[in-house]
Amino acid sequence: MNQPLTNRSGGNPSGEPRESTPIDPARIAAADVLAAVRERDAYANLILPKMLRDRKISGRDAALATELTYGTSRAAGTLDQIIAHVAKRPVADIDGPVLDVLRLGTYQLLRTRIGAHAAVSTSVDLVRSRVGHGPVGFVNAILRKISQRDEELWVQELAPPITEDLIGHLAFQYAHPKWIAEVFNEALGGSAGALQAALAADDERPLTHLVARPGLLTAEELALITGGEVGLYSPYCVYLDGGDPGDLDPIREGIAGVQDEGSQLVARALEQAPLIGDDNGRWLDLCAGPGGKAALLGALAEIDGARVDAIEKAPHRAELIRKATRDLPVDVQVADGRDPGLEPGYDRILVDAPCSGLGALRRRPEARWRRSPGDVTELVVLQQQLLESAVNLLRPGGVVVYATCSPHPAETSQVVDRAVDELPVTAIDTRELVPIDGLGPGPYVQLWPHLYGTDAMFFAALRKD
Repeated sequence: MNQPLTNRSGGNPSGEPRESTPIDPARIAAADVLAAVRERDAYANLILPKMLRDRKISGRDAALATELTYGTSRAAGTLDQIIAHVAKRPVADIDGPVLDVLRLGTYQLLRTRIGAHAAVSTSVDLVRSRVGHGPVGFVNAILRKISQRDEELWVQELAPPITEDLIGHLAFQYAHPKWIAEVFNEALGGSAGALQAALAADDERPLTHLVARPGLLTAEELALITGGEVGLYSPYCVYLDGGDPGDLDPIREGIAGVQDEGSQLVARALEQAPLIGDDNGRWLDLCAGPGGKAALLGALAEIDGARVDAIEKAPHRAELIRKATRDLPVDVQVADGRDPGLEPGYDRILVDAPCSGLGALRRRPEARWRRSPGDVTELVVLQQQLLESAVNLLRPGGVVVYATCSPHPAETSQVVDRAVDELPVTAIDTRELVPIDGLGPGPYVQLWPHLYGTDAMFFAALRKD
């Protein structure tokens, strides 16, 4: 779980709202991002970095803004239950701007080392500046009541008893909707210890993973330039703890990118997969947007003398791929991957299928509270259609790698098992394509944050008969 709180002081001793003081730029930025997420379904991880650059927020202020924004977004569902309990009303009945401030204040009280007095007083100042004096007393009272217990005591108070509902208890404790915790539990084989470890890892701030473009930069060189650490598994990966990757010269120059190590291993697995017959250099990325894996495949293709067709249905995402793959042997086409109008005969095809994204919740902090089980049902049909399209485009002896950033069995092993049963393909032991020991029973690969520090990527390699 999160680090124990220290250096905590009491709330405003008088219990009365004090006069306002200047509000720090970090909390203003955090509140602005939370408002954008709430009002227009924005993505915090896309808005915040640009906001920090535009407002010239850097150093400790940028670090605080990042922690408050992502941490509050990640824990929002659990914070809301605590706020509703204390306020004695559903959070839906609290005005949006006031709720943003209450979430920020509650997060500071329960999940940071910020003193209670500072967390309450800055929240009072913030709500006054954004809404006026009216809700100041309400915010002050709610946060002072919340500050009387630490996170562990709130879990004991509001989570289902662990003896009666283990999954529900862990879901509350580690700020996940219960249905997602149930999905993780199924994927992990029903192990309570593994579930707790997975949820805890998913609830922490992840390291930034960089990818060095093969042929132009090594991981060792990238680590030296950035002050990062060479990754454990992908030969192209560097771990970076903090900072804005957009400020790094290798990123601006296009010789490195930001990409989770698990995604790097997917692209590498496709390039490493053994074919029957010669590799004629026809590679395909069937669902290429926004272009991270296409860029890595393009760099590998350039080394191997191959060329990649990259397919994307949305024109604006196709443009992102063109930018990511400039100067690489990648041809971008706007088409629907289910019927792209391509000539069959590809040697290697990647199907990085649209999915629920349950494997990357730690990097998309608000996503866990937006998803529903119904989303998965709709996506599975699309995933099956895309995989079938890929098999039709593959030459005999060629290999398709199917990947999702999700551990949901319906999106992963069940899609692949159905393809093996119904299509002319044979599963390859995908573990042999990944430089990690102890990957489980196979033949597919399921990565996990708590085991490998990657997103929970799933991938399977299939060879056409």
